[in-house]
Order: sequence, then C-alpha cells, then structure tokens
Amino acid sequence: MATSRTRTRTLNGNYAAIDLGTNNCRLLIARPAQAGFVVVDSFSRIVRLGEGLAASGRLSDAAMDRALEALMICADKIRRRNVGLVRSVATEACRRAANGRSFVERVHKETGIALEIISTEQEARLAMTGCHALLEPGDGPALIFDIGGGSTELVIIEGHGADGTPHIVDWCSIPWGVVSLTESEPDDHATLHARQSIYAGFRKRVGEALAHFAERLSFPDNGRLLGTSGTVTTLGSVYLELPRYERRAVDGLVVPSAAMRDISGRLASLPVAERARIASIGNERADLVVAGCAILESILDIWPAERLSVADRGIREGILRSLMARDGHSW
Repeated sequence: MATSRTRTRTLNGNYAAIDLGTNNCRLLIARPAQAGFVVVDSFSRIVRLGEGLAASGRLSDAAMDRALEALMICADKIRRRNVGLVRSVATEACRRAANGRSFVERVHKETGIALEIISTEQEARLAMTGCHALLEPGDGPALIFDIGGGSTELVIIEGHGADGTPHIVDWCSIPWGVVSLTESEPDDHATLHARQSIYAGFRKRVGEALAHFAERLSFPDNGRLLGTSGTVTTLGSVYLELPRYERRAVDGLVVPSAAMRDISGRLASLPVAERARIASIGNERADLVVAGCAILESILDIWPAERLSVADRGIREGILRSLMARDGHSW
C-alpha cells in the first residue's frame, strides 16, 4: 500500500486521501476524469478523536482506539482498490495533543498509514481547493469557511490564477470547532434559560476569536459565502426537511442566510434529546450541532452575505485535486 507522497506518479489510476479530524475520519478514493475525478470508494466515521482533549491536553486511549479502528478500515479499502498514491493528513486534535505525534507513529506501525500533521494554513488551503467550485458566480472577494471538530478555518479569495485556483487574499484559523466549543461550557441543558446561556457563551467565545480577523475585513456588495463542514450540511438537510441525509441534495445547495440563523436559533433552544429526534441530525450530532450553529452565526456576523452555499466536500477533495495536478492532470 502506498502510504505517502513518495512517488510522482501513481502505478494505476487510483488516488486516495484520508482526513483525520477532531471529530471524523474520512477516506476518499478516486481516479482522474475529464470533468475532475470519479469516486471509486469512500468511507466516513465519527470517531471523536479530540474528545476530552481540552481538559487533559492528550488524546484518550478510547478516542485513539476508535480512530485506529476507522483507519484500519481505510487501510483495507486502499489495499483492495490497489491505490497508487495516498496522502493522509491529521488536523487540530493531533496538532494540539501532547501525544499527537506518538499516536501518528502508532497509526503507522499498526495500519501502514503515514499520517501528516498539517498546519492550520495547509488545512485552510486544502479545504478551499476542494470546495471553491461551488461558490456562486460573481466578482469580488468571497469567504470560504470550514467548521471542524477542533478548529475553524476561514479564507478570503478573489480572482483566479492560471491553474484556475482562486487567489487567497487573507485567511484565519480559530481554535474553536464543534467538539472543542461544546466542551468549553458546563454540561447543563436542563432548562431553556440554561441552553440560551450556553449558546450565548459559545457566541461570545467565537466572536472574540474572530475579532482581529473581522477588523481586517471589508464586506463587499453582493459578498459570496461558502461553507463546508458537518454543521452546514446538517443545517442544509434540516432546511430541506430531508428524512435522511442525501449528499446529492445538499452538495451545492444555496440557502438564505436568514433561514440558517432561524434554524440555528431553533436548534439551540431544544434539549439534546429533541435535537436527536430530527432525522438529519440523529444521536451522533445532537450534542455537537449547537456549537456549530454558534460558529456559523458568528461568521455571518462578520460576513453578512444574503445567501450561503453549502459544500459536502473539502479537505479530501483538495488533496485529490492537488495530487492529480502534480501528476499532470488538469481540468
């Protein structure tokens, strides 16, 4: 199995990308095609690698075991699909944890996967590369954001280079994602007042983290906005009232920002059990989605676009496009 970018060209047409985040482990295997690439196989599992990290500063044994189990599935799929070139990245949880690098070594020993702990800037660029095609047409600056489990990245883009990739004008990373922000407030959801207070605390923390970036921004007329993350895809599903998640319905969806704010406020007012009963949220996201809503609303505060484009694509797609471009594939 190819575990790193040691070759300049694949042995066959298959490439793979692994994104191990604070909350999710995701794999995408694809081959180049005229219009981009064709997905050969994929895998996604919520592993909550960063669970408890804020309090302990370390990845817990249970969290590492969950992530390893998912990565073993990824390794098996990569072997069976005879992938020629793989890039595997780890983000905020491994960046922040005192034992992040030792966990990476354990992953390589037990699965053969060579995880690369990337910087926040690399993370922002990969997410932008993977999803910018879904921006609404228009001129002037646009904001692309990725709400992760342990951090959130924001990129301002304008214009395009010769390779079609947008120019990055400015970018920012804040240490709040759905897991880290959820764990920042006491677990007290018994009353509506408590839930509203927690949500206000979330909003305050994110607003303070974004303050310096906001000072550099000048929101243009008809500013465009694109989000990629489990938060925006989940809220897109709620907006569409889907009985179950459908990527084809959500990827590329454009939603009025006011509707996203309304949904965010409504979810923040509900107890966890009631949020879990919403089909497109379920038990796995019910306790984390409100933190994502707070981050989204804080982004809308500093970039008040009328509409939000939703992307069910990001870092994995950015990795694949980058690998294929280096091998001479272009679109």
